[in-house]
Amino acid sequence: MRSSIPGLGRVMVFLAAALASASFAIPEDWGEEGVQYGQLGTDVTLSCPGVRASSPVRWRRAGAMALPEGSAIQQGSLVLPSASLASAGTYSCHGEDGGLLHSVSLRLGHLPGVPFVSCRASDYENFSCSWTSSVETFLPTRYITTYRKKSLTGEEKRRNKNGHVGLCLQDPSRPGTCTVHRSEFWSSYRLNITEVNPLGFSYRLLDVTMQAIIKPDPPEGLVVEPVPLAPRRLHVSWKYPSSWPKEPHFQLRFRLQYRPIIHRSWSVVETVNLSEVITDAFAGLEHVVQVSAKDFLDAGNWSEWSAEARATPVRDLASTASEETTTDARLESLAEEPSQAPNPEPINRSDPLEKMAILVSLGIFAFFILAAVLVITILICRSSDPVASPGRSLLPAPACPRVGLDATAGPQGPHASRVTPQLWTLPEPPTPWGCRMDPKERGSALRSVGLPEPTRSQLESLQAQGDRPAPPLSAAKQMGIRH
Repeated sequence: MRSSIPGLGRVMVFLAAALASASFAIPEDWGEEGVQYGQLGTDVTLSCPGVRASSPVRWRRAGAMALPEGSAIQQGSLVLPSASLASAGTYSCHGEDGGLLHSVSLRLGHLPGVPFVSCRASDYENFSCSWTSSVETFLPTRYITTYRKKSLTGEEKRRNKNGHVGLCLQDPSRPGTCTVHRSEFWSSYRLNITEVNPLGFSYRLLDVTMQAIIKPDPPEGLVVEPVPLAPRRLHVSWKYPSSWPKEPHFQLRFRLQYRPIIHRSWSVVETVNLSEVITDAFAGLEHVVQVSAKDFLDAGNWSEWSAEARATPVRDLASTASEETTTDARLESLAEEPSQAPNPEPINRSDPLEKMAILVSLGIFAFFILAAVLVITILICRSSDPVASPGRSLLPAPACPRVGLDATAGPQGPHASRVTPQLWTLPEPPTPWGCRMDPKERGSALRSVGLPEPTRSQLESLQAQGDRPAPPLSAAKQMGIRH
């Protein structure tokens, strides 16, 4: 219990205190008439009404030969020091003649403790709170439950500075719970749960918001069915919980968990649909499936898991035939040799659709690899060939080095030995070192070595014999060829 209470919460505390005081101020409201309540560990005094203080009185305890140890009679009243649970019982006071003057039943216990409180909203229209006592009091206990709506509009704040205060309604069929109806999504609430018994009261204040406490009920109508001709598939469907509002702007998302009954670990899938197809189930094995729900915008908490549903995927036809063949062979072998081991071949439980997907993926991968190899090969070949076509160069050909020709010594220079009488037959060919010789220089080179100037008929004759084509007429004129 807090020592200081915020001003906005004082109304709730005063209301609870007033109700609590009214409850334990009248002992008859807590049980039968003639019952007295006392606190454990304290001195308890039992009075004998109608007896004068000076009159002698005798006290007796029902079912016991003597009074509790340490008890004393003071002015006609019985005092029980540091009362314990063993001191509880029925006591009676008697006059000098032994006549019964008064009888009282003593019940002992503790003061209430601060209760533990938690709240939950199963939808956006109502929320409920539940509580448990933090102390075992051994006495009858009641709870007073109120709330105050904190977030109000400016107009409401001016009219009611303390906010709207109301009762959190308790349901007799559900002890320890209360419900606030017609709650507002954007509002926050302060709950006051007060625990009261004949000795006193204690309370707890709890602030809640709808976004934080929303927790749907589990989905309903869970159905699991095998998919025909699909050995590893199960179709799962379910419905919204009946407590969730049927409005389009209040959506849920779902979490599906499943496992074979022989396994302990769960596989989990999330979806926003009301159905899902499990694609990795084990053919021929029974599976357990459950589903839970949560607000679509991720507010609050996941619901509890729904009740279990079970189903078994269909068995693969190929696997079934293989197993039947293996079983027949095993039975025959057992008839002849009982000690023979079973067929060790594994059962193929793979999905035909998965095989097709793998083959398609491999084909696409191989196509891209071959295309990449082809592109790389073309690039390498083009980069290694300096001339793309006859008479044309990818890059400007470098100028040829000067070749010195001497009538007596012959051609000179680093590549002079490559100049032959056939040089004039090439129509602007590239030289061995990748350059092009100017036609005038080529004609000068031929004349410097004493070669006769070719005639046009000689050029045509060489072309007819399969040699390189004769130079065009323009080139022949530039070289000084006679016609």
